[in-house]
Amino acid sequence: MIYEDKFIRVEREENELPWIKIFTVKPFRELSDCDEKSRAILFEAMLVAEKAMLKFYKPTKINIASFGNYVPHVHIHVIARFSDDAFFPDSVWASPKRKSELALPKFDEFAKFLEEQLRLKKIKTTCVFFLIIT
Repeated sequence: MIYEDKFIRVEREENELPWIKIFTVKPFRELSDCDEKSRAILFEAMLVAEKAMLKFYKPTKINIASFGNYVPHVHIHVIARFSDDAFFPDSVWASPKRKSELALPKFDEFAKFLEEQLRLKKIKTTCVFFLIIT
């Protein structure tokens, strides 16, 4: 577990690529089932994760996906992609095109960085929300 609050939880997908999944805490089946607050926080976390991956790993591209066919619980995949990864430019769910020998910073360091970014964003969001309602 990388991060959790009352709306979302962020987990690592075990892979050589930097890959996370962001779940809603409440087990919504579809995005349209989410309440507005959960959906807004889910998408904000997705953007924070994308920016964190871009800054930390400097990938060729970020892939974002939401399926839920095997796990019918709303979640979003955020994956850093590199031109020399095993699948690029195809999907990470495709057959590999080549042997990958990526030399990336340790994921644990990224996880700490991402957690900090998510906590900072939560503080900012809470402060803005407080100012609006008072």
